[in-house]
Amino acid sequence: MLTSKISKVSKVVICGGKAVGKTAILEQLIYGNVSIGSELHSTIEDTYVASIDTGKGSRDMLRIYDTAGLQGNVQLPRHYLLYPDAFILVYDPSDPASLDMLAGIKSDIDKYKEKKEMIIIVIANMHSRQPRSAGTSPSSSSPGGFGPASNGNLHSNGSHQISNQTDLTESNLNRANNWCARERIKHYMVNAMERASLYEPFVQLAIRLYPTQTKSSFRQLTQKASKVDNS
Repeated sequence: MLTSKISKVSKVVICGGKAVGKTAILEQLIYGNVSIGSELHSTIEDTYVASIDTGKGSRDMLRIYDTAGLQGNVQLPRHYLLYPDAFILVYDPSDPASLDMLAGIKSDIDKYKEKKEMIIIVIANMHSRQPRSAGTSPSSSSPGGFGPASNGNLHSNGSHQISNQTDLTESNLNRANNWCARERIKHYMVNAMERASLYEPFVQLAIRLYPTQTKSSFRQLTQKASKVDNS
């Protein structure tokens, strides 16, 4: 709505492992210009501004800081831990290492939040990597460098790989659900290729950052008393 009022800007840091789809999520959410064939380069550091309508008559502004993907034992740089109002932790449910990394990030956030309640949400990107085409040889990406299967076993091996990958993804999603429940963190599943799937986590985040202001009982009683005195 063009007539909506714009309020203050909250600062949000989005972080996680390398190639889990952080930039794709932001590009899709704000511009809607990401497809399977889109070429996105590794992020060093970038900033996005999202204007989100939460249905309160005003558009809530989020300044989102896109960070470089973490790998191995590399930690989120300290300056990102000091100023945000909220964090978005992103992982790839098909990659256990990207999920395991979130516990370390959460621990670092807790160290630097200075006793204030920090808003954190976790996003599982169900489409973080472009799937390999059926005709692509697995020799370059399969563990151990195995060569392509014989023609007679190609369909069978492909079915097993899909089944194993599905089981791994489901296992990681269950682990994430359990961890988020213990840490009291909201856990969302999205698909960076589907813009509509991205709305809920960001709208809910904006609602938490910009809670609806309600008049206190004391103020209401004072107003009533004033009306009585003037009557």
